[in-house]
Amino acid sequence: MPERRGGTPTGLHAVDCVHDGDFGKMVALRGTDIVRVPIAEATARLKTVDPALYEEVGVFFG
Repeated sequence: MPERRGGTPTGLHAVDCVHDGDFGKMVALRGTDIVRVPIAEATARLKTVDPALYEEVGVFFG
């Protein structure tokens, strides 16, 4: 399942990650679980935005 990033719950888990000294990781949402993912794994492949979706939300950004 793909990861989603951001928001208060994952931010709090990111703080826990740093507190635990678990560096080189990011926190992500997999389904309903917040997990720690190695940065290398999270950036291993290019994830792009579908151009149609980009155009659709473009109205909000000019």
